[in-house]
Amino acid sequence: MIRRLIGLSVAGTLLAASGCGYHTLGAATHLPPDARTLSVPMFATRTEAYHTETALTDAVIREFAARSKMRVTPADNGNSDVVLHGTILNETVAPLTYNTTNQQASSFLITLVISVTLKARDGKVLYENKNYVFRGQYQSTSDLPTFLDESSSAVDRMSRDFARALVADVLEGM
Repeated sequence: MIRRLIGLSVAGTLLAASGCGYHTLGAATHLPPDARTLSVPMFATRTEAYHTETALTDAVIREFAARSKMRVTPADNGNSDVVLHGTILNETVAPLTYNTTNQQASSFLITLVISVTLKARDGKVLYENKNYVFRGQYQSTSDLPTFLDESSSAVDRMSRDFARALVADVLEGM
């Protein structure tokens, strides 16, 4: 009787675990099993910010190349099995904290809103998020001799974070 209860308990636990969303890392749930090549053309932008589309595109290409077995290219020549298109819809920089001694902002918050679509060669949408929102903070300094504009570094860091999240969503189906 005890063996039977233990057996049922183990079977129930295994059954519950199999249906709760756990899966093997790298299981490309949004990609066709025969996908061997991925194109990631330069992200489009509807903003006036400089360099963000390049940083995002480069980060996404590097992340897909590192985490998948597909050959990743920046050009969409029509021969890729899947194509990822991105558009930066909005980019804002807002003061986050202030230095009370000089009444200037001491840190800023960058917010990006990005639309992403992954399509198969036949045009079928495999993955889409039209409202990816990402935020990143960077520090500023009021000391003019040592002033270093960190906004470019902040965009690069945010691009890497965005790429990690996007590739995880596509490859792991989270």
